[in-house]
Parts: sequence; C-alpha cells; structure tokens
Amino acid sequence: MRELVKGYIAAFISAVTYGMIPLFMIPIKQEGFSVDVALFYRFIISAVCLGGYLIYKKESLRFSLREGLLFVVLGILYALSAEFLFIAYDLLTPGIASTIFFMYPLIVALGLALFFGERLTASTLLALVMVLIGVFFLSVKDIHSLSINYLGAFVSLLGALVYALYMLIVQKGKLSASGIKVSFYSTLFSAVYFVVKVYITGHTLVIPDAYTSLLLTGFSLITTLLSLVTLVYAIWQIGSTPTSIIGVMEPLVAVAISIWVYHQEELTYNLIIGVVLIAIAVVIDIYQRSASRTGVNNE
Repeated sequence: MRELVKGYIAAFISAVTYGMIPLFMIPIKQEGFSVDVALFYRFIISAVCLGGYLIYKKESLRFSLREGLLFVVLGILYALSAEFLFIAYDLLTPGIASTIFFMYPLIVALGLALFFGERLTASTLLALVMVLIGVFFLSVKDIHSLSINYLGAFVSLLGALVYALYMLIVQKGKLSASGIKVSFYSTLFSAVYFVVKVYITGHTLVIPDAYTSLLLTGFSLITTLLSLVTLVYAIWQIGSTPTSIIGVMEPLVAVAISIWVYHQEELTYNLIIGVVLIAIAVVIDIYQRSASRTGVNNE
C-alpha cells in the first residue's frame, strides 16, 4: 500500500512539473530563441545530471544491444512528443494544445487492451470517458461552432500518440535498467536528435544572456529531469494507465498558467466543467485501484 501511495504521488509530481512547460517555453520563444536549441539544452542538461547521479551511485552505464535499441527509440519518441507539442503551441494557445495532447491516457489504455491483452475495468473505462469529455470541454472555446484549429489539433494528437508509445515501451519493454538509467538514455538520445536537427538547420547553440540561461536551466530541471524520473517511477509502481490518468493534471496546470500568468486563456464555463470532470475521473481511478490492491493484500 505504501508503494502504491508513493506511485500516485510520483505521478502527481510528474504531471504538475510537466504541465509547467508553458511557464518556461513561452518566454523562451518571446526572446526569439530557437525552439530546437531550447529543446537540446532541455534534454542535455537533464542527461548530464542523470549521468552524474548514475556515476556517483556507481551504477553501470552499459546496456545490451536490445536495450540500446530501445533507449534510442525512447529518446526519439520523447523528442518527437516535445516537438509536436511545441509546433501545436504555434497553431493553438498553449493551454488548448496541452489539453489535446493529454488525450494520451485513452491511447495508452487502448494500446494495452489491443496489443497486450490487459483488461479494461468498468471504472477505468468510465474514468477514461470522463477524461475525454473533460479534455473536450477544455479544448473547445465555442461549444456551438466548435471553432478550433484542426491542424493544431492533429499535431497535438500526433504528440499524444508518440508519448503514449513511450509510456507503453517503458512498461512493456522488459527493460532491466533502473528508472534513472532509462531516464538518462531517454534524455541523452533526445538531445542527440535535436543537436542533429540544429546542425542541419544551421542554428547556433550560443545562449545570448543570463536570463535565457536561467529559463533553459529551469525548463530542463523542472519540466524534464524531475518530471521524467517521477514518471518512470510511477509507471513501474502503479502502471501506465493510472499514471496517464493522473497525467491529466498536466493540462490543468498549463491552462492555469495560460490564464493567470500569460493571460492567453479566459476562465470560462467550459474550462470549469473540464476541470471538474477530470478531477472526478482521477478520484474514481485512484479509489478503484486502491480498493483492488487492498483486497488483494487482505486475501
């Protein structure tokens, strides 16, 4: 039971910190700084910190050929999920892009059911449906005309798909490496992806000033390092589906930042309804899984 609680706490921390991406990314873009370069620094700073920790703990950095291939795939998926999300930022507001992106719990649950034979309980299905409805209310400003940028919505959904694939591989890939090691190689290969892209596009890696350096450091340590480590831990403790459902806290944080920090969203009835539905869905899933674990332990 204690590990279950730790898993949910880790999932919550991961969701909140990942949802803080607009807090750093919006001012970085306002400074005119390259998104690809920003994402490179985001991942390389995290990789250096994680690698330093592994060396300090004297954990081997070696991996088998199979694990190495999986690490490369995880890194590319994590990089693409970030890239699609930030492209959607330019087509939609950060709050709306984030909420559409975080439809990935439905993709994760369906993936587990279709490809891994995992049974979907009635309460999980109910929670997923409520999440979907909640995200719908959060994403659509005008309920009557359904006015939304469809290209932006499509790009956000692509990001959700690759992020769901990342979560499924972490859970079902049979990796023997620790969560920290998985996080290290995920961020390392994500950094490799973006440095190659920066080289191809001809952007400079020079950081113009101390303010941008602070933004990039916070962007990396909070929204990547802390979020990714707690994400991997949560997946291994409680599974990818409940971790994904709690992950809907991410768009709530992103929307809150858009409303009260950057004033890019308005607090509407749609937003309020979406928040309430998502909160109820999270409570339903936590209660059901806690009851199931308790029942198993009492047998």
